[in-house]
Amino acid sequence: MSDKAILVGGEWRIGRGPAIKAINPANGDILCTFNGADITDVNDAIDAAKQAMSEPAWRDLKPVERAQYLYRIAELLSADAKRIAELQTLDTGKCLTETLALVNSAVGTFRYVAAALETLDDTLTSPRGDYFTMSVYEPMGVIAAITPWNSPIASEAQKVAPALAGGNAVILKPAESSSLVALELGKICLAAGLPKALISVLPGRGSVVGNAMVKHPDIKKVSFTGGTSTGRRIAEMAARKLMPVSLELGGKSPTIVFEDADIDHAVNGVMYGIFSSTGQSCIAGSRLFVQQGIYNRFVEQLITKTKQLRVGLPTDSRTQVAPMASFEHRDSVAGYVDLARSEGATVLCGGEIPSGGDYDKGAFYLPTILTGLDNQTRTCREEIFGPVLVVLPFNDEEDLVKQANDSDYGLACGLWTENYKKAYRLARRIEAGTVWINTYKQFSISTPFTGIKDSGMGKEKGREGIREYMQQKSLYWGLNPTPLAWAEPR
Repeated sequence: MSDKAILVGGEWRIGRGPAIKAINPANGDILCTFNGADITDVNDAIDAAKQAMSEPAWRDLKPVERAQYLYRIAELLSADAKRIAELQTLDTGKCLTETLALVNSAVGTFRYVAAALETLDDTLTSPRGDYFTMSVYEPMGVIAAITPWNSPIASEAQKVAPALAGGNAVILKPAESSSLVALELGKICLAAGLPKALISVLPGRGSVVGNAMVKHPDIKKVSFTGGTSTGRRIAEMAARKLMPVSLELGGKSPTIVFEDADIDHAVNGVMYGIFSSTGQSCIAGSRLFVQQGIYNRFVEQLITKTKQLRVGLPTDSRTQVAPMASFEHRDSVAGYVDLARSEGATVLCGGEIPSGGDYDKGAFYLPTILTGLDNQTRTCREEIFGPVLVVLPFNDEEDLVKQANDSDYGLACGLWTENYKKAYRLARRIEAGTVWINTYKQFSISTPFTGIKDSGMGKEKGREGIREYMQQKSLYWGLNPTPLAWAEPR
């Protein structure tokens, strides 16, 4: 692969920041080297975006006309899905089957947002006097979209599509370690005819590029997906500007299996919830609570099937657990398992870096199941972001709710039970933005996604996700046939 430029204000140019190496985590090969962005690039991109938003070619478009750009982006993404998926696999180590699904998810996002935009009406509100009232929605301005390394293209689409739908310009900062697909998205947006400078793609260091974006006076909203500590810093900076933010942050999600659950379904669902994507998912079901009556039988079956998972190269169609996104992150996960051992954990399977053949070249880590820990340990409370599952027993509903909710996070939860009344009751009691019942990690672009507690604020997806990138304005139309009486002589 050749060296790459970055997209600044609608123009491709060499970044002014430090060099970035794109490394294939499956074998350590350097895919390409390019210069990332610096503060000058950020300022130039924002200035160009602000100008582009003031031009009639974008400013005066009707929603249905903006939607046409999103439809074209979707079509171009779909036509090039295989190549983009292959590029993402090289850059992140994800299984090719998964990266293709992520590209198709991005296609679906642009199509859904376009369709929703066509029918996203302003609102006539109930009159309370001699007037009628309207609630209308307008663009915010220039949006900063900051995305993580674990699910490129899907994450970018979930921010770029609704931000453009709202009539804004977007400055996209992908993760430094997985920028290649975001740059491809920038090319596709331009190829779709999007007016110049409405999208920039600025890979670079979060401490430099991200901070400069958040602090810039012409950035009117930040949408961030990533770690909770970074999200908190962004919120603090945004508060000084009285600027809205959307934050999709970390998780330590509970998965709960009751005695009346379908065991086969639950075992497969638990495995998918934690070991797919090699555990590199904010909604991974990393804390497993199993009711005492089936604990031993369930855990035995879970261990047996986990050991059968195929760990291998992401290009092999049989692979279920691919390498981690980087060697540095693999070592972080290994460090957490060492911490678990020091806290008294028993490793039921995995717990090590595999060796031999392809394993010696890539950032692999075996699917790991731990037991013997208390819910208060660091292993049970901190986000590991890898294929590491902690199993804990519970006795009854009250015991379960207390343990499951005893977490700083509140992103997701999985419930496995055949009792629909119990499922509904627990789904309402568990503190999480999304609850899956007898399934896990299923998503719909039409259904809002949000977190509570340290897992974030704001919404993505759904029609509400477009409104997140618009500002509401109220209009009052006077209908009184006579002048206001207050001003008359008395």
